[in-house]
Amino acid sequence: MNSVHPNAIIGKDVVIESFSTIYGDVRIGDNTRIGPNVTIMDGARIGNNCRVFPGAVISAIPQDLKFAGEITTVEIGDNTTIRECVTINRGTKSKGKTVIGSNCLLMSYVHVAHDCVVGNDCVLGGYVGLAGEVAIEDWVTLGGGSLVHQFVRVGAHAFVQGASKVGKDVPPYVLAGRDPLAYAGLNVVGLRRRHFSQKKMRELNEIYRTIYQKGMNTSDAIVHIESHFTASPERDHILAFIRGSERGIIRSLLDD
Repeated sequence: MNSVHPNAIIGKDVVIESFSTIYGDVRIGDNTRIGPNVTIMDGARIGNNCRVFPGAVISAIPQDLKFAGEITTVEIGDNTTIRECVTINRGTKSKGKTVIGSNCLLMSYVHVAHDCVVGNDCVLGGYVGLAGEVAIEDWVTLGGGSLVHQFVRVGAHAFVQGASKVGKDVPPYVLAGRDPLAYAGLNVVGLRRRHFSQKKMRELNEIYRTIYQKGMNTSDAIVHIESHFTASPERDHILAFIRGSERGIIRSLLDD
């Protein structure tokens, strides 16, 4: 037996297995499969072709003492897989929603706190924890057991080593490792898989050499990059990401 509130909006060909509970203010898209012992609470908006495994809790109220009962949501895109015992809290009045994109994989015991935004095609390894208002761009992989501090951002196509403590922003396209977490080069394997050309990867590598390995402070490196590198979507993305960093970006291994 399961418990599905009559006000819940359930799409076509949705499977809801035994002992799952679906609250009233819930929408579940077509062809999604909800495993046994899942709890989907008010405010959940789940896309098409998703899979939710046993023990997951989606759209519980935020673990934030400032939360005052406001109506907020969790929004999950299409083709996303939520593995065993994942918890995703809904938003607060700060942003109003917690968002998980399409084509994502959240492995077992991941926790996504209030007002986080996770982009498309992301992989969060087992036991990853995102504190409140973390922003993860598209195509990011967070290794298992990593903990991400509140308000931290991780740029597109970045790969973060497992068991990392992520306290500063991780720029796009990079590999981040060690303890304390540091820039360790480009995410070459990921970029190749996504068909970045060798020419583009050389350009990205030179941009990050300017930022991390030429003895400039970040402001001077940005000025140098703007004047010495041809504008491109990737160059401009890196510059905009760094300019928008409130917590600062991760350091270089050369700072040891």
